[in-house]
Amino acid sequence: MRRIITATVQDRSGVLNRITGMLHKRQFNIESISVGASETEGLSKMTFVVEVSDHQKLEQLTKQLNKQIDVLKVSDITEKAIVARELALIKVGGSGQLRAEIQGIITPFRATVIDVSRDSLTIQVTGRPDKVEALIALLRPYGIKELTKTGVTAFLRGQQPNQVTELNSFTI
Repeated sequence: MRRIITATVQDRSGVLNRITGMLHKRQFNIESISVGASETEGLSKMTFVVEVSDHQKLEQLTKQLNKQIDVLKVSDITEKAIVARELALIKVGGSGQLRAEIQGIITPFRATVIDVSRDSLTIQVTGRPDKVEALIALLRPYGIKELTKTGVTAFLRGQQPNQVTELNSFTI
């Protein structure tokens, strides 16, 4: 089962390496991971998308994350009301009439052309992962020359209580 896990961590050198190393050692497959500054100075937020086989493995994952000294809070937000977004940059071949056709395809997705060369277009799209994947599928017949995605970043919608599985020694 695919799970979206968020973690609030100390913004220190080596934290990402220690966490991904721990996940690797315990054979968790990370589909995507995004990390960035949080609203609190000195803290970062991580969003992991992981595939776990069952609830026991999910529990093991959250416990192992909480054992990390720099991890302050871990939440499985998969089944909560969340805001989740992903960014993709897609370079497709195209010139002349194909450019107009591609523009017609990307417009409903609110995607934008961010670079144009003689024989290609680079498109930027943001949104829910299923939206990003749908656009990629529509562009494949035009010849995707290059593709990169950020992975999912997410948090709870509105004022929901954030389910905290465990806190390390103090409350945030």
